[in-house]
Amino acid sequence: MQNAGKPDTIVLIHGFWVTPRSWEHWIKRYESRGYRVLAPAYPGFGVEVEALNQDPSPIERVTSLQIIEHLENLVKGLDKPPILMGHSAGGVFVQILLDRGYGAAAVVMNSAPTEGVLVTPYSQLKSAFPVLAHPGKKAVGLTHAQWHYAFTNTFSDEESQALYKRYHVPASGTIFWESILANVKPGRQELSVNYENDARAPLLFISGEADNLMPPSVQRSNAKHYTSNTITELKEYEGYAHLLPAQKGWEQIADHALVWAEQHARMPAATT
Repeated sequence: MQNAGKPDTIVLIHGFWVTPRSWEHWIKRYESRGYRVLAPAYPGFGVEVEALNQDPSPIERVTSLQIIEHLENLVKGLDKPPILMGHSAGGVFVQILLDRGYGAAAVVMNSAPTEGVLVTPYSQLKSAFPVLAHPGKKAVGLTHAQWHYAFTNTFSDEESQALYKRYHVPASGTIFWESILANVKPGRQELSVNYENDARAPLLFISGEADNLMPPSVQRSNAKHYTSNTITELKEYEGYAHLLPAQKGWEQIADHALVWAEQHARMPAATT
């Protein structure tokens, strides 16, 4: 018999309007802790930010089902259940993977809501207006002013401009509308989770108190939907905006997320 031990891999899943580059600081920090760190791109997103801005056709073509299948194939191919972490839309994909039995523990940051979470604060509607105003557009970018309101409203203008140039890419308008329709017409298997699933691994919601795009009320509602006996917790950080992984002081959040995941990781008892 061989003990499965603790997780040795962390999987970081990015959200919309950014790419895996948005995890660049977290990758280095977790690697320095001895972990193998994977930050998978969505299918077709495995190019630089500058290339996607110049040619957003991969963004226009990708579907939510393709993203979920891509992530599922990655995670199920690992030797041990990993720690899963997701930001924004990546938080939804992490919750779906967790519900399907993947991961030893999971942390989602400023997560987009899963099916059935109907809280829609004004700031969220204002942040999402560029997509809502163009329902037929397949790839929707943000101006810097829109980015600043939705992602970096607590950052200085200089910081916001720099991060806009480094991280911003258009988002899939198609997938955005799919997520809205999932609440209007629930029951889409690939976008739903079982909130009563006692078999899933522990889950921590991290919320930025100043987030306009996915405000704390969305995180609280999403967490309260889980009625299973498995651990579900929420931690709120005052003064943090949506682009929490790149905000000054991100180190304390990265460390808290990792310690929590290590303490709550659910591993197989042993393998033959």
